[in-house]
Amino acid sequence: MIGYAVGLGNVWRFPYLTYNNGGGAFLIPYVIMLALAGLPLFFLECSMGQFSSLGPVSIWRILPLFQGVGITMVLISIFVTIYYNVIIAYSLYYLFASFQRELPWSKCSISWADGNCSRSPFVTHCNVSISINETFQANKSWVDANNLTCINGSEVYQTGQLPSEQYWNKVALQRSSGLDETGVIVWYLALCLLLAWLIVGAALFKGIKSSGKVVYFTALFPYVVLLILVIRGATLEGASKGISYYIGAQSDFAKLKDAEVWKDAATQIFYSLSVAWGGLVALSSYNKFNNNCYSDAIVVCVTNCLTSVFAGFAIFSILGHMAHISGKEVTQVVKSGFDLAFIAYPEALAQLPGGPFWSILFFFMLLTLGLDSQFASIETITTTIQDLFPKVMKKMRAPITLGCCLVLFFLGLICVTQAGIYWVNLIDHFCAGWGILIAAILEIIGVIWIYGGNRFIDDIEMMIGAKRWIFWLWWRTCWFVITPILLMSILIWSVIQFRRPKYGQIPYPNWGVALGWCMITFCIIWIPIMAVINIIQAKGNIFQ
Repeated sequence: MIGYAVGLGNVWRFPYLTYNNGGGAFLIPYVIMLALAGLPLFFLECSMGQFSSLGPVSIWRILPLFQGVGITMVLISIFVTIYYNVIIAYSLYYLFASFQRELPWSKCSISWADGNCSRSPFVTHCNVSISINETFQANKSWVDANNLTCINGSEVYQTGQLPSEQYWNKVALQRSSGLDETGVIVWYLALCLLLAWLIVGAALFKGIKSSGKVVYFTALFPYVVLLILVIRGATLEGASKGISYYIGAQSDFAKLKDAEVWKDAATQIFYSLSVAWGGLVALSSYNKFNNNCYSDAIVVCVTNCLTSVFAGFAIFSILGHMAHISGKEVTQVVKSGFDLAFIAYPEALAQLPGGPFWSILFFFMLLTLGLDSQFASIETITTTIQDLFPKVMKKMRAPITLGCCLVLFFLGLICVTQAGIYWVNLIDHFCAGWGILIAAILEIIGVIWIYGGNRFIDDIEMMIGAKRWIFWLWWRTCWFVITPILLMSILIWSVIQFRRPKYGQIPYPNWGVALGWCMITFCIIWIPIMAVINIIQAKGNIFQ
């Protein structure tokens, strides 16, 4: 479960959010949202899965009206696994590219860089004088070609693109101009994607028996790397400057008045713990009936949040050093998401002595972080198949699992074309957004308000033993009132704040946005469809 909850977001999203939302001050809303939204949902899902020993679709036998919620969770998981493995493929590509004496993005190479490739600002225009009375502004390349010199102080500077940025766009992705221009399949990314799916298939072919052993490595290894990176980062010049931006003297408590900060904290907790994807129900359905799922929930949630905070030190100490070398402010080098993982951080590592070693470590860490989250998502899909066709799955678990991986590999090929990154961004923008929020709200309403919160608490006590009323007071308050209200507020806020997706400065065409809406509608539409089907099939009239 820790492997599932701790993923790429802990490293590439949380540190940036903390820095962006007032540094150390952000930890206050973060911890509050963990207690009010994260933990109650996590505990709810673990208990549901363990009590029923069923996956995310079949569990809704407790409330057939809401069976579509389980289908929505599984469909969203399928969409996410398609692009999540593409990110793992990027990490594999960079991992292999790091096995060189000098990192390929450490300097502007003639084979792929253009005139804008530069670590420092460069002159584009300047004033020149031809005679005593006549000066005019000219292009710098024209000035050089005519053996003239610029008048001091008249130079016009332009900031260059970092070599790592050009390497990412021109070599790794071979990025096209937009979603309209699909281009060809980038063969080496396709091979990396195939390798990523082979690893997932190999780890999962015996189900939870084989993945349970692999996860001991993939869940624990990132901590070793983070520790090494923190120690290395702390010894570098300028590290303290980076840390002070992250969590130290630059913390801004005035930001706590801003609603956006609280929304960011709640959303980050929500996505980081992987609640409402169906994975927690699927994983806990394999637990023994009397396992203490309460302590599991606490341990996993606290570990997940501490990992996020710890990862921030590894990221910001090294970015602080990079800012120090390049003479920039930390604010100019900090990035989030793909830009952090594949541009800013590799750029910083390229400037360290022994760059390839640090780069191999970092990308191997990204690989293991991504893989165990991916294992659990595929496990969600196979658990659903097992619930629907138990006899078939018993005989043919390995071929069915490998078949799933193969189908998802072919579906993911669109994400390794030259327009691949736009597709990854599009699926992420629509599917991993508020489809999950809708599923979570309906899940908590279904279990606590319709199935009955007190009945649910009796079920939990059957597993973990009776507790005093004061123990349940907090959980009742959250489940019945606070968590649903919080989730609804975030949902309304995200719908109001919804903007058309864009990648960097490149907007998406109308058909791309329409396709995004179709994807999320396809995921959510099963909630009303299954409700109607189950009402029609049930005996008695609608009131009964």
